[in-house]
Amino acid sequence: MRLDVALIRAHPALSRRKAREVIEKGQVTVDGATSLDAGRSVAGPEQIEWNPNRPARRRARSSLPLLYEDAQILVVDKPAGLLSVPSSPEATEEDTVLARVRDYVRHLRPRQPYVGLVHRLDRDTSGALAFALDPETRDALRALFRHHRIERRYLALVAGAPRGERGEVDLALRDEYEGGRRGVARTGEPARPALTRWRVVERFPAAALLEVELETGRQHQIRVHLAHVGLPVLGDRLYGKDAPRLVSAGRQMLHARRLGFAHPGTGQSLGVESPLPPDFAKALATLRAKTRR
Repeated sequence: MRLDVALIRAHPALSRRKAREVIEKGQVTVDGATSLDAGRSVAGPEQIEWNPNRPARRRARSSLPLLYEDAQILVVDKPAGLLSVPSSPEATEEDTVLARVRDYVRHLRPRQPYVGLVHRLDRDTSGALAFALDPETRDALRALFRHHRIERRYLALVAGAPRGERGEVDLALRDEYEGGRRGVARTGEPARPALTRWRVVERFPAAALLEVELETGRQHQIRVHLAHVGLPVLGDRLYGKDAPRLVSAGRQMLHARRLGFAHPGTGQSLGVESPLPPDFAKALATLRAKTRR
């Protein structure tokens, strides 16, 4: 059930509005960790405590939609077109997700404004992006990524007709970029292992909606792998420039839909989902309309 509902069951005098309010104030903990998300799911065995005497957390407004927030972790909904991190160490004034999250945390926690980078998304990929709010959590989350214990699911609109309903691409990516592009490694090239799994969610004339799961997380991995097997991401000007123009897409139609992992502070399973952005939903609607003709 939702955390606010569980809190009301434990404290029947609380209204739904009041329950959400005390959670957002930072007065409620789940298994000892402050939780600020009234809508998060709790399974039942967690220990939920409300301390009305705890000082309310500072109010601050994020310039990015927040998908999840507690005292240790922040997950934002990254829009397409915004860099995750600066393009170079010297680009300190660049508008990035990291800069916006740091600004939000500085207002929220001026005495402890730490923000730790955990992973990245390409500039033109949208969706869920996580940050750590203390060094210990950053190290723990990075370890989960390193040992492939993070569930990362994407939605991709691709050109072509997938053979079968699911598949995987297990091909190493070369370390070096050629003309700003990565690629599948040739024999003897310095490379890193990369494994991408996909399944068909919906088929259209000459296109498909895929759910893609990353086993590894190399830069451009999904785009390179799908293009290599003849399923380039629609709108991808780097790896899919020769693909048919089936929709009007101003960027690659790739969306980081879901992040799932064991919370480093509580050990409880945490799943965060990002809704489809308008441009992706519009492209999907266009393909569906073509299918009905």
